Amino acid sequence: MCVCLAAGVVGCGGSWDGSDAGPATVVTPTATSAPTSASTTDPPRPGAGAAATRALAALPATRRVTPSAAGYSRSAFGRSWVDTDGNGCNQRDDVLFRDAVPGTVRVGVQGRCDHDVLAGRWIDPYTGRDLHFDDLKDRAQAQAIQIDHVVPLAEAWVSGASEWTDQRRRAFANALPELLAVDGPANASKGDGDPAAWRPRKAYQCDYAIRWIGVKSAWHLAVDDSERRALTEMLGYCSP
Repeated sequence: MCVCLAAGVVGCGGSWDGSDAGPATVVTPTATSAPTSASTTDPPRPGAGAAATRALAALPATRRVTPSAAGYSRSAFGRSWVDTDGNGCNQRDDVLFRDAVPGTVRVGVQGRCDHDVLAGRWIDPYTGRDLHFDDLKDRAQAQAIQIDHVVPLAEAWVSGASEWTDQRRRAFANALPELLAVDGPANASKGDGDPAAWRPRKAYQCDYAIRWIGVKSAWHLAVDDSERRALTEMLGYCSP
């Protein structure tokens, strides 16, 4: 389970980096250094399901084991959140900025970061809930929107990351394609579950499977039999 909270609330080895650092200067959200991507609720591109099916077939197989039995420790993936792309903002702010409904996010300048996210609106891909927050320096609001590892760190550990270097695990834990801004309770219910143990709403299962397979393919991680079956079922919801 990775409860990595918005606004730097303690979680996944992170620390509070919000209001304790002093007030941010509020600015118009015109940051240019923040990452951009398609909305997390956009439908997959035509043919993406077929491509993911082929990628899934190419993933190596592994047996199903529990993270505790495999010696998993969150500390093996380093501290969160780290500014791995050097744009001055940590990955939490990068993801919140990227995943917000366009035109709704309010940001500030804090240190070298030009998009310290203060408020905004998000559509949770896992549940479809419409999330509005007017003060993400407030811990209660920060706990209600969290940054999820699509492939949980514990799952990555049992499917290959246990053999990686510390540097590679740190890079994985902060890789933007692996991170999503999601509803806090939904993230808690997901925990460390793989697709055989937890699924998002039906309307998002195609995209979720594509994202999961994409992460595992990019990082050369394995899948177990029940995980592969669940992913195949979810890909069945993709359009031709």
